[in-house]
Amino acid sequence: MRNILYLFMIFLLVSCSESEEVSLKEFKIIGNVFDSGKRLMSLPYGLHTLEENNTMEKTLIIGVHGSNSRGYEWIYPLSSLDNSDKLVAFFRWDDSLCPGPGIQSLSKNLSDLLVEKPNIKKIILLGHSYGGILVTSFMQNWKEKLPLEIHAIAAPLKGMGPVSSMCGYEPPGATQDNTSLHQWRTIKELDGAFKDLDYDPQETMILNSKITRLPETYKGNKLGHNWSISWVADELLGLNP
Repeated sequence: MRNILYLFMIFLLVSCSESEEVSLKEFKIIGNVFDSGKRLMSLPYGLHTLEENNTMEKTLIIGVHGSNSRGYEWIYPLSSLDNSDKLVAFFRWDDSLCPGPGIQSLSKNLSDLLVEKPNIKKIILLGHSYGGILVTSFMQNWKEKLPLEIHAIAAPLKGMGPVSSMCGYEPPGATQDNTSLHQWRTIKELDGAFKDLDYDPQETMILNSKITRLPETYKGNKLGHNWSISWVADELLGLNP
């Protein structure tokens, strides 16, 4: 009987650890961005707030990962963008599929969250790489009254590979009412995801969008595909030289 109880307790502990949510505070405790990234990407598919909400938080910031992400590239940006009036969240989605199912899931999850947290007055979506395609496509069906600010970071918005051929993806022609779009483009030759292509998949015309080409380096490192999120976070915070 004692052995059975012992095994049952182990099962409960394992179950609890697997279902535990991830928090911004945990990132600071762990101290290792790769371990924190692994925890972030172990979250089940869906929208996850990374901190407790309070009525002072008026802006919702959501990070949307790209294909085959290891999560570590999000730890500094999400932590640094957080402050007393911002609620930070992360959207996990099945990036092995076309964007459509992810867009539907984000729409449903976000609608539910806004009902739960009526203090939110503005939404900011940060989409990296393939996630940039998701958030930019998401913009086309925005019906909420709240303003939607979209940042597509190192995102192949022109289309590439199966996303275009199998998913039928086409970039939007323009921003929609109550939305804004900022395209943050890396230097193709320095971006490991794009450098071997004979064209730059980031370059496409979307009316009323803002475009910024990122520099060659960031904090003494080559500014490639994954560093781009951190550079954009610092730029939004006014920390870049």
